[in-house]
Amino acid sequence: MAAGTFLLPIVILAFFILVNAIRILKEYERGVVFRLGRVIGVKGPGLILLIPLVDKMTKVSLRTVTMDVPPQDVITKDNVTVKVNAVIYFAVMDANKAIINVEDFLYATSQIAQTTLRSVLGEVELDDLLSNREQINQKLQEIIDEQTEPWGIKVSVVEVKNVDIPEQMTRAIARQAEAERERRAKVIHADGEFQAAQRLADAAEIISKQSAALQLRYLQTLTEIASEKNSTVVFPIPIELFKGIIDKYASGGSNS
Repeated sequence: MAAGTFLLPIVILAFFILVNAIRILKEYERGVVFRLGRVIGVKGPGLILLIPLVDKMTKVSLRTVTMDVPPQDVITKDNVTVKVNAVIYFAVMDANKAIINVEDFLYATSQIAQTTLRSVLGEVELDDLLSNREQINQKLQEIIDEQTEPWGIKVSVVEVKNVDIPEQMTRAIARQAEAERERRAKVIHADGEFQAAQRLADAAEIISKQSAALQLRYLQTLTEIASEKNSTVVFPIPIELFKGIIDKYASGGSNS
């Protein structure tokens, strides 16, 4: 009885030591191990053995993190107030730096993303923000990635999701777009008129040089009118049609 009472605390202590000594890390996890407050390395994945009460391990996931950047009030370069939100994709590349160099790398990355979003978008005009989204995303990614690099974090993608524009500005943009469409329609119509005038001028020049062309055009017009099945058509015949015949007989008479 006394021996059992003596062994029970030992068994409990051994179980406690064993539980605190064994850690299992998944394939995408790494463990930063501290021994008496000093980093001894990054462990994992798989089975990790720690010294109880001496070693302490902090787990870090190496999977890509998707983080929403809360909507930010931004004043663009042309003094338009918009509300913009974004999403960033990043992953921990160095677990040691992510734990040692920053207190909370998730919170720090979120704050950097928010301040960078306001700073970069404040330097562009509204039209660029709406039309050059890809270039802005690239610039945001480069800046945030550079700032988080000392924390062992790699920012792979930054995307501006929504740009909420004030209602009065939305109406102004709609009017501007409508005016632009009308301008393009007028330009296209003017180009068409110009090309048609050029073609008519070319045709007139050809007809003026070739009397036969004028006769053929005259006969074609007669054929088109005849196909309309009108009851009566009065069509003046220009004397130029017979100029060739008159010249022929005139020359023939003179020869005789």
